[in-house]
Amino acid sequence: MNKKIIFILALFLATTLMISSVSAEGILDFISSNDTDNSNDDTKFIVGFNAAFPPFGYKDDNGSYIGFDLALAEEVAKRNNWTFVAQPIIDWNTKEVELNSGVVDCIWSEFTINGRESDYTWSDPYFNTSQVFVVKNDSNISSVSDLKGKNLEIQEGSSALETLNNNNKTLKATFGDLVEIKEYNTGFMDLESGACDALIADEGVAYYHIVERFGHGNFKILDEKLSHEQYGIGFKKGNIELRDQVQKTLDEMFKDGTIDKIAQNYSDYKIPEGLIYP
Repeated sequence: MNKKIIFILALFLATTLMISSVSAEGILDFISSNDTDNSNDDTKFIVGFNAAFPPFGYKDDNGSYIGFDLALAEEVAKRNNWTFVAQPIIDWNTKEVELNSGVVDCIWSEFTINGRESDYTWSDPYFNTSQVFVVKNDSNISSVSDLKGKNLEIQEGSSALETLNNNNKTLKATFGDLVEIKEYNTGFMDLESGACDALIADEGVAYYHIVERFGHGNFKILDEKLSHEQYGIGFKKGNIELRDQVQKTLDEMFKDGTIDKIAQNYSDYKIPEGLIYP
């Protein structure tokens, strides 16, 4: 082979290797500089939550995680000198796996106790809620009986879905279709566009979307409820020590008025009315 060609190929190879080396080094430096230690220890309080559950847990316009449940959890961490970590659970169906593996210390996210009593070590219930039916304000649906043959949407892995599957199979059978969705925001957009006729949602979430996202005049909540439920904090089964410490702190927050004060920030969504006092 021509020596000149060999020289050019050698130079090209050397240059390519040099660029690859620099690029790889840069990538590794970037990863290293942006890597954070998310491992759990006794100094942290890692709270698992669903970031699509406003007003209890969600992401604001600045990209920060906020909400009533997260505000309570952060205050609990502060009073115990723990570092508070809000850990969104991307796939809500994996919540129990993340809890049992120690990725999170608890599930504090509009989390229904009813029907799950034996699945977790629970705090005392701190909030009363209902599963409600939301329809368009100008629809001809005014009662649950009007939902016969209609297409409904419901969040996958939700307590409302468990209620229908376990306790309300007869009602479920009257629906034309029941589609499981990942986020309530999707359900409200589908309801607005006419892709579904009704949405089953937690009452607090329903009020949030009606007030903040779509306006009071677009949707209405039927008077009849699917179920009445209570929220609690779910800990890994048997983790009584952490449950007791969090419960003690939560009771103190109820007693000194802190929880009432936090709840007032969410009064537009009827949060103060749902509180359960110890």
